[in-house]
Amino acid sequence: MFNEELNIEHAVTAAVEACTKYTDDYEIIIVDDASTDRSPFLVACRAAENPRIRMIRHEHNRKLGGSLKTGFAAATKDLVLYMDADLPFDPDALGRAMRAMAVTGADLIAGYRHDRTMEGAKRTLYSYIYNGLIGVLFGWPHRDINFSFKLMKREVIDAVELKSEGSLIDAELIVKAKNRGFSIQQIGLDYFPRIRGESHLSSPGVIFKIFRELVKLYPEMRERVSHEEVQRVVREKREAADLAGDRHPIET
Repeated sequence: MFNEELNIEHAVTAAVEACTKYTDDYEIIIVDDASTDRSPFLVACRAAENPRIRMIRHEHNRKLGGSLKTGFAAATKDLVLYMDADLPFDPDALGRAMRAMAVTGADLIAGYRHDRTMEGAKRTLYSYIYNGLIGVLFGWPHRDINFSFKLMKREVIDAVELKSEGSLIDAELIVKAKNRGFSIQQIGLDYFPRIRGESHLSSPGVIFKIFRELVKLYPEMRERVSHEEVQRVVREKREAADLAGDRHPIET
């Protein structure tokens, strides 16, 4: 979340409604990426009303990758879903994703947009080129890899060491999960373009940083990891987390 005062209250309400519809054991973690507007105050008010809502604040802006890594590290449940604060999809899609995971046995369910032409020709073209490039570089296709709907088992997060601080993190997550033997399925979702606030993810600077990180992380992303090594990493991370006790001192 960065300067989402126009969207965040509605997003929290929709997330709570979706979670309570499908489970009674949930948590909502909101990462504030050094917002300068009223967003943190609005979230703090909601957290005071509902103890299942937690906010973690960055002292300095760490962009999408840094925010996702903070949120993933704070997550404690067996399933983890991440979404953007501007609600590009209906959070009720959680039910469909959970059903797809149960039916297919997938470890990660990734959403893709049925129709994203409302974003405009330029962003649609950028996405087409980027998805095609990722497919060529890593040997298999994936639709809409940067779309912010990914439901995954906790083992995926524990096994995949994410390095990206920017918008490459979606591709890094998917590629590394695939190369560690996790099963990935996709479902199509209705897409709702942003109508309030400002997007910070499609500027030339962001695109340049994606390709810069891709060059840097390409060898690591291509590396295949055995099932035995994955299980060892997951086990060690969980043991370390148990020993650490209070894992999130920056939480508010």
